[in-house]
Amino acid sequence: MAVALVANALATVGNLVAAVMNYFTDMFLTPPLKATLKHLEETELKTLQEEMRILKAKSLWEKSGAVVVAEAAELSSLKPQLDKLGVPLYAVVKEDVGTEVQNFRPYFQGEIFLDEKRRFYGPRERKMGLLAFLRVGVWMNGLRAFKNGFVGNVLGEGFVLGGVFVIGQGEQGILLEHREIEFGDKVNILDVIRAARKISQELLPLEKK
Repeated sequence: MAVALVANALATVGNLVAAVMNYFTDMFLTPPLKATLKHLEETELKTLQEEMRILKAKSLWEKSGAVVVAEAAELSSLKPQLDKLGVPLYAVVKEDVGTEVQNFRPYFQGEIFLDEKRRFYGPRERKMGLLAFLRVGVWMNGLRAFKNGFVGNVLGEGFVLGGVFVIGQGEQGILLEHREIEFGDKVNILDVIRAARKISQELLPLEKK
């Protein structure tokens, strides 16, 4: 009984400290700006295969919609569900430094593109910097990623925050936009699936015509 009370007290204190540190660091973080479809669709992406190609990002979702993730390998678990909906899954990275992309590939079951101008990280690019070390969530997310074998970027612009986009076909627009608040801040998986289903619902009438 006494041990349980002590454990609960320590957990409460820990949560309070984490909340205070998050509140403090939030004051110094740059708030995100919502991306527009026009901002994203003109992005030039490079393939990272042997035969390099350059394409407009719009081509990824123009006919079928798409889920595009910036630095979020965990969404690979959704690929079977997205495949059933006919919605492809892609990743964009901001740089190709050393073996970074090769290390990322085993954790992401989709095609990966290079976004050199970092348009998927904007319109207002955000960096966490050394404030990351003051946030409990960052340490917990980093520990979880390390246990899963994913080290991440330690050579290049590793402090840039990423995000997740669910983009509809044609002019359907951005159905979901999630921006990382801190490193490892995960999007709600159910929200991604709900947004992807909106794409498939729009596709059905077109397929029947």
